[in-house]
Amino acid sequence: MRRLRVRLAAVVVASIALPVTPAMAGQPAGCADDSVGLTVEEQRLDKAAPQEILRRSGFGSVAPRFARALCGADSYGQARKAVALHGQRLWQRAVERAQGRGPAAGDLSRLDDRPLYWARLGMTAALRQWDPGFELTDAQRTELMDELERGSRGHDAIRFPGGAESGTEKGLKRVLVTGFDPFTLDEDIRISNPSGAGALALDGTVVRTDAGRVRIETAMFPVRWDDFTRGTVERALRPHLPRVDMFTTVSQGRPGRFDIERHNGAWRGTFPDNENVSASGTVPVSDPSTQPQWTSTTLPYQDVTGTPTGRFPVQDNTEVVEIPAGGSEPVTRPDGPTEGSTAREGGGGDYLSNEIAYRATLLRDRLGLDVPGGHVHTPVLEFGAGNTDPETGEITDPDFVRNRQDIVDQVRSIIRVAAEH
Repeated sequence: MRRLRVRLAAVVVASIALPVTPAMAGQPAGCADDSVGLTVEEQRLDKAAPQEILRRSGFGSVAPRFARALCGADSYGQARKAVALHGQRLWQRAVERAQGRGPAAGDLSRLDDRPLYWARLGMTAALRQWDPGFELTDAQRTELMDELERGSRGHDAIRFPGGAESGTEKGLKRVLVTGFDPFTLDEDIRISNPSGAGALALDGTVVRTDAGRVRIETAMFPVRWDDFTRGTVERALRPHLPRVDMFTTVSQGRPGRFDIERHNGAWRGTFPDNENVSASGTVPVSDPSTQPQWTSTTLPYQDVTGTPTGRFPVQDNTEVVEIPAGGSEPVTRPDGPTEGSTAREGGGGDYLSNEIAYRATLLRDRLGLDVPGGHVHTPVLEFGAGNTDPETGEITDPDFVRNRQDIVDQVRSIIRVAAEH
């Protein structure tokens, strides 16, 4: 998820109260308060492309079914059970669809990550506008929203085989992989994110390598600065990093190439997130007094870049942008940061892909773990040559499907190569 090197003015829009019908939010009449404004992300759900994606994937019934379950809840405890159940079901359904298990309603490619994204937003909109028949505090609604996010992103479903304290079972390596939601949706509402598709395709799978079997577990993350500020990455990864043999965060990066990002910087840029919020400054983490300006990959980047893994070239990217020690202006360094410099862009830029890589590798270092880990940028997922106009284009085409499949297959191959070394 490498943003272009542009500086956009900060736009801070957290939630706008617009008239939203219960049907749009997936909420049965009589159980919704449509005076409650939806978020910027949720408001996009009413556009034609998201509705077509939901209809053509069979995921259009997810939010209404969830809303009916909420309406049937007579207490906070019942509501929490419903939220946990439906959130986890959505994740599992998306994983099973991507991996070809069970019937797939609709004609969209099974590997499409967008039904999960838009169905989840329908559920969060329903929960936001839900008007229960009992007293529900703001804190309780926030807890329900957090439960829904964790369940529908696979955070609660990361389960490696073997004992909780005993490393891996014999002959099996454990690898944790993360992906992201689609983003830049105001530029093209049809956008998919191949890192998300990869997370769905790989979750719970076993890859065979020359060094043995590799079990992969995955999770998805939002493209929202606030969630990262509140520690969603650390909460999701901390229980599992001490037990894995490798981890990699994955996001969409540059056209036509993969990158293994060598260095990650402690800096956020100004590019807006999926809520159209900007948040520039030092990456906010716990114990900032011990926070380094840079972290580094421990993935075997030489082996990965030196081994054919698929259609796209894989680069060892060492470029960063820094303010040198004693300096005041940013300087691009092709060979990594210099001693005592201040970060302005990691190899993955200054957007959320750099930040998830920074947070995950910083967590690795703070836990004192000697484990391979870092960030992989995928190529940009592109529509076919005759389908590039967001205003008139189709939501899918044969080139789009083939490009996504090739990228996901190569992510799997990169993980296999990295896990062998």
